[in-house]
Amino acid sequence: QVQLVESGGGSVQAGGSLRLSCTAPGFTSNKCGLNWLRQAAGKQREWVSSITSSGRTSYTDSVKGRFTISKDKTNDTVYMQMNSLKPEDTGMYFCQPASTAWCSTTYSGQGTQVTVSS
Repeated sequence: QVQLVESGGGSVQAGGSLRLSCTAPGFTSNKCGLNWLRQAAGKQREWVSSITSSGRTSYTDSVKGRFTISKDKTNDTVYMQMNSLKPEDTGMYFCQPASTAWCSTTYSGQGTQVTVSS
């Protein structure tokens, strides 16, 4: 498997911002889309946002207007800018390449922790 590099997490106060990054070698050439997921302690993993290979974006309702997903094809990196963070945004964030079977099964990553204090 190919290792994802997820970074950008940290601890911030409510109202603060973070930018998460996910570097996935081969992501662009293999026309992968990508999902960001998150998992709070004791809860199920939930979908947060997506970007398709063509650049179309989508978001779960709770982050619309606060989070922005984007990608840089030159370095196979997807970003998620998170503004106006809330304590309920706390959790481990994972990026997950998608769109094809190859994209979905080739990569593995560790996630990055986001903690928002009130």
